[in-house]
Amino acid sequence: MVVLHQCSLVRSWLLRLILLHTACEMGRGQLHYSVAEESQHGTFVGHIAQDLGLEVGDLMPRMFRMVSQGRRDYLEVNLQNGILFVNSRIDREELCTKMPVCTINLEVILENPLRVFHVEVEIKDINDNAPVFPAAEQTLVIAESVSPGSSFPLEGASDDDVGSNSHVSYKISPNEHFTLDFQNNDEHGESLVLVLKKPLDRELTHMHNLLLTATDGGKPQQTGTVHIVINVLDANDNGPVFNQSVYKIKLLENATVGTLIVSLNATDLDEGINKDIMYSMRTVNPQNVGELISLDPKTGQIRLNGELDFESITSAEIGIEATDKGLPPIKGHCKVLIEVLDVNDNAPEVTVSSLSVPVPENSSPGTVVALISISDRDSGANGQVTCSLWPSGLPFKLTSTFKNYYSLVLAEPLDREQVAEYSLVLIAQDQGDPPLTASSSVVVPISDVNDNAPTFAQPSYTVFVRENNPPGAHIFTVSASDPDVAENALVSYWLDEKLWPLSSYISVHSESGKLYALQPLDYEEMKLLEFQVRAKDAGLPSLCGNVTVQVFVLDENDNAPAVSGLAEDTPIQVKVPVAAGHLVGKIHALDGDSGYNAWLRYELFDASSGPWRVGLYSGEISTTRALEESEGNIIQSLLVLVKDHGNPALSTTATFSVSLVASAQAVQSDAHLSRMGGSRKPLADTANLYLIIAICSVSSLFLLVILSR
Repeated sequence: MVVLHQCSLVRSWLLRLILLHTACEMGRGQLHYSVAEESQHGTFVGHIAQDLGLEVGDLMPRMFRMVSQGRRDYLEVNLQNGILFVNSRIDREELCTKMPVCTINLEVILENPLRVFHVEVEIKDINDNAPVFPAAEQTLVIAESVSPGSSFPLEGASDDDVGSNSHVSYKISPNEHFTLDFQNNDEHGESLVLVLKKPLDRELTHMHNLLLTATDGGKPQQTGTVHIVINVLDANDNGPVFNQSVYKIKLLENATVGTLIVSLNATDLDEGINKDIMYSMRTVNPQNVGELISLDPKTGQIRLNGELDFESITSAEIGIEATDKGLPPIKGHCKVLIEVLDVNDNAPEVTVSSLSVPVPENSSPGTVVALISISDRDSGANGQVTCSLWPSGLPFKLTSTFKNYYSLVLAEPLDREQVAEYSLVLIAQDQGDPPLTASSSVVVPISDVNDNAPTFAQPSYTVFVRENNPPGAHIFTVSASDPDVAENALVSYWLDEKLWPLSSYISVHSESGKLYALQPLDYEEMKLLEFQVRAKDAGLPSLCGNVTVQVFVLDENDNAPAVSGLAEDTPIQVKVPVAAGHLVGKIHALDGDSGYNAWLRYELFDASSGPWRVGLYSGEISTTRALEESEGNIIQSLLVLVKDHGNPALSTTATFSVSLVASAQAVQSDAHLSRMGGSRKPLADTANLYLIIAICSVSSLFLLVILSR
């Protein structure tokens, strides 16, 4: 028992390995099943899910479906157990007529990921058709003068089955005058004749009744019968004889109506009326050929009377009778075999199924975009079709998956920003002469993925803003572009405050990119704001870009000059006499602005008030003429106007008192002059010189910035 159990386990493992190997092989090729025709609904055909290596539980989630190529839904798959079964009655003779192999080609398609399998189901013939004779009774007229060995053709039976089920054998009821001769070969086709083995005597028997039985080769066998009635007549003892027993004709399917197919020629050795012959068609197979041909009963010419189609009729067999006008008439027989030759009169057909669009632009090469099947109703080279893709150079290619089946796959990476949609033409061409072509257009749109970050037009922006701006003033607009589409291109903006806290100075509108100054800027407090604006798209995941913004605050003339270091209650004492140009003192003023707005100039409010003048930019007060001793003991007040160069200019005034004293007080005057900063230095003021240099530098820098933009 242990040994038997171990053997059973070994067989089980071997069976699993064989099934796994079979499933792998079938995944690369074609599954083949067979089922007998006329099977009941629900008849098991095969474990298709198991044979394809699929889990039954995956069939419905992966949208398992099965497509029959040009057939009705004879077969169906139970999605609960993965079994292929018969869905409706299959009549092999209706489906494939006399074709030796009858198959139903199925295409199994699964989504996510897309896979396609090809399944071929062979419909096995059963012996469900008995041999059938064209008529229930055949009548022969045989003259009594006919010698033994003469043969008389009989109409054989036809069996709609194929293979051994259609192989028919014959036997005739026992009799002393006749025997059967049946021959079936590729050269002359099927021949069934009744052979006379003993001379007839009309005076003894004028009619013979025989029963002809046809039996097929099926299991169990089926039979058909026909009554043979033989009338024995006298007189006309020579029948018409054809110069050929079999006429073999090849005819192109595109032959025009009226084309002469063959001229039959039969002769009769009798004389007079007994040698006059009339031709007629005895049998036509297939029967619809009789509508396409006509036979002249007098000349024996057979002409084409309709349009042939190789795809419907490939060959025909016509039984011809030549009957003389003797009494009784005698008949001669021949056979015309017509082979219809194919011409390239059918263009290929292109069918596109399972078109998976749009294709994401990040799809990897090898992604299946569509399934294509091609067909051509012609045969031979006329039915051999090749498929190509136009135009060339596109990131797609065709791969052959099975006979006349192709997959349109991605060959190269895609970029929607370069090409958003492809228009392809599938061209099928047969190998006929001349070749015929067919085409099918396929539009493949490319869907966007977020593979582009927002970008600014330049890496940095320089903005100039005058101080004292109103709160909330719009100072600049940044704009970033994103070549993606939809939400992947929807850009929002924000300030990066990692390097500098900006929330109290600057804000950015998240949608428009407009920059606003939240409060008035003061050049005297802050001359430069440098920060980064970041742009982020709405894709998943989102991508970012940034730009540096430098905001230079421009000075406004908002500070008036301020005079310092001047005491009005202590007049400057000047010893007289003094010469013209004597330095009395100096006015010193400051301006909180910069540049031109801080460049000061000094003027006497009343230039005609006494012998005094003030340096335009130095603020030094000196005499304009010589002062005499007679002018001593005089106190004069000078009103000095200090103005900047702003627009509009701002100004202030300072009062400068001068006391003229006699020469005895010179020491005190000189000492006081020294205390007030008075000296006989050059009139050019060092501070103003530096200020002029600074103004020129700032102007040059501003010009360079403008030119660089």
